[in-house]
Amino acid sequence: MVRLLVRSALYIVLCALPAAAQTGGPQVNRDPQKVRFITEDIDNFWRAYDLAGKESDRAKRISIYQTEYLDKGSAGLADFVRLRIKSAKDLVAAIETQPKYYASIRPSTLRVREMEKGMRKSFRNFKKLYADAVFPDVYFVIGVSNTGGTTSKNGLLIGAEMYGLTPRTPREELADWMKAVLKPVEKLPAIVAHELIHFNQHYPEPKTLLGKSIQEGSADFIGELISDDTINPDQKSYGDRHEAELWREFQKEMNGASVANWMYNGLSAKDRPTDLGYYMGYKICRSYYKNARDKRQAIRDILEIKDFPAFLAASRYGVSQD
Repeated sequence: MVRLLVRSALYIVLCALPAAAQTGGPQVNRDPQKVRFITEDIDNFWRAYDLAGKESDRAKRISIYQTEYLDKGSAGLADFVRLRIKSAKDLVAAIETQPKYYASIRPSTLRVREMEKGMRKSFRNFKKLYADAVFPDVYFVIGVSNTGGTTSKNGLLIGAEMYGLTPRTPREELADWMKAVLKPVEKLPAIVAHELIHFNQHYPEPKTLLGKSIQEGSADFIGELISDDTINPDQKSYGDRHEAELWREFQKEMNGASVANWMYNGLSAKDRPTDLGYYMGYKICRSYYKNARDKRQAIRDILEIKDFPAFLAASRYGVSQD
């Protein structure tokens, strides 16, 4: 979804488990036009980066990132520190591990605002599909290269450093899983759409591979509907070529608690893409939507699942595969 130093390879775009329609958080906003896209943390990061670059003492660099970036952060950054960054020390360690990569991403991170039109369009599209949609603010921050997005009660939290890919990106420092999941800044609307769906899910906590796959796959499916893009193109391409085989394998494990072979497996997946549980959940939700007469009701049903096995049965996936 630091969740990458083992779990982080777990997939970046690993996207968050829902914080959906949470209580005790900011006032609920149901108007997509009132969403704030907050980028001030990116500016603070680069200010700290430039100051820290003048210091040879590591302790001083850590202190600079703490005081100039983390301490001055938005509510979203505070949540992202708790959920993903952990500390200024961890942030400095990530930058030291990938110095060329971090040095290369500034232009892309400073273009985040250019993507607002596409993101707001996705939000308006979602409103048309789901009248009860909640639209939180979106915070763009720079983290430790372990997740492209997650959610908190304060809004959607996007790790902008995962969207710095360009034809000139230095790749020699990057692990294989990271090479596979890095995206260009133009892909931001897709991850924001995915996380928006997580924020609007009303699910019991998934206890099985099936439940967790539907949780992620539904965000992929509805996110694609509203943004015309996907955060998981490799999974989708591979899955479409091997769907019958994957379904047979998935059925053997879907009622168990282990997700090791299907999700968050960036460090262990061999010979095929990571996180194919996302694909299986996507296909189940797509089948449900395709077979439903009332498409808007189908979206509501997908967002308000109470029983994952019953939803699978109702989807007719595996009975009438599309």
